[in-house]
Amino acid sequence: MPVTHEFDPPERFVAGTVGEPGARTFFLQARSGPRLVSVALEKQQVAVLAERIDELLDEVMASAGNDTLIPAVAPVGLDDAGPLEQPIDEQFRAGTMTLSWDPAIARVVIEVFPLTEPADDAALGGEAEAGEESEPDEIFLVRLEAGPARAFVKRATLVLEAGRPDCPFCGSPIDPDGHLCVRANGFRRRDPS
Repeated sequence: MPVTHEFDPPERFVAGTVGEPGARTFFLQARSGPRLVSVALEKQQVAVLAERIDELLDEVMASAGNDTLIPAVAPVGLDDAGPLEQPIDEQFRAGTMTLSWDPAIARVVIEVFPLTEPADDAALGGEAEAGEESEPDEIFLVRLEAGPARAFVKRATLVLEAGRPDCPFCGSPIDPDGHLCVRANGFRRRDPS
């Protein structure tokens, strides 16, 4: 039976980072009372999660028979620009994530499962069947109402945009010491700021 870190609903649920642009570690963090859980993940996972939450809420808003009030944008009073809460103890690194809408409670349901290493057949004695997956040890489960979900998307977008600036020629991120731009015949481009 996996350990479930459940927040229904959390007092706070945010995406945030630790470190300097170019070397940031991304986290999802949920808090209810004194209980705090932080899950590490990749920048791209944050981007996809935020995009899919926004799309899911738009779909629910447009669906026939929906009685739930879904805000089109994040409600002003729910803005959260604060840093991640301390201590940041990584519970696990995110692998697979699922996203759904529960109409019975009118909430977005986010499930995050740990990143798993491929099973080593030698370690298992060759008994593992092809395609067989083991049950995860932990699950990070968050249920959010529509307003806080839109606020999560808004903050996640700001966190993603706070990274390194993109090169106007090739679109690659520019490190503080510049980068070799393939579109500039190998000349080193620098951050214009």
